[in-house]
Amino acid sequence: MPKILMIIAPENFRDEEYFEPKKIFEEEGFSVATASTKTGEIKGMLGGIAKADLMIEDARAEEYDAVLVVGGRGASVFFNDKKLHSLLQSFYKQGKLTTAICVSPTTLANAGLLEGKRATVWADEELIEKLRDRGAKYTGLAITIDGQIVTANGPKAAKEFGREIVNILKGE
Repeated sequence: MPKILMIIAPENFRDEEYFEPKKIFEEEGFSVATASTKTGEIKGMLGGIAKADLMIEDARAEEYDAVLVVGGRGASVFFNDKKLHSLLQSFYKQGKLTTAICVSPTTLANAGLLEGKRATVWADEELIEKLRDRGAKYTGLAITIDGQIVTANGPKAAKEFGREIVNILKGE
């Protein structure tokens, strides 16, 4: 049974980008853990409540099959978060699925994981430029898959994003 680590901001994560993929993963029988910079209840931008099971620094890539960094207003706290960058780099180096949605592909870019990769991000000129500045090939698509990197552009793509991750992990 695949295990997925979902990363959410300590406040103002984007509800659909967390709850919709999580529901899809759990319906498929996948195990889901949620990490943040604090544990316990965390409120999303639209009022949804998620529970962070562990701190980012306590997460180990070898214990999971994939990582998903959720977006939302609060996710900008991770753009320059060295602990999260290190964790994401560890997932990538181990050949595991490394994914992000909305503004969070910026975190992947800042962690050095999008150099030469095709990727998408929330349609904001500043964020698009950040990706390009770090060597990414911005696609403008709702979802972009390039090897083990999967990026999505926002809440409208959340369900399809979740399904794509499931399909990849199931080898479909």
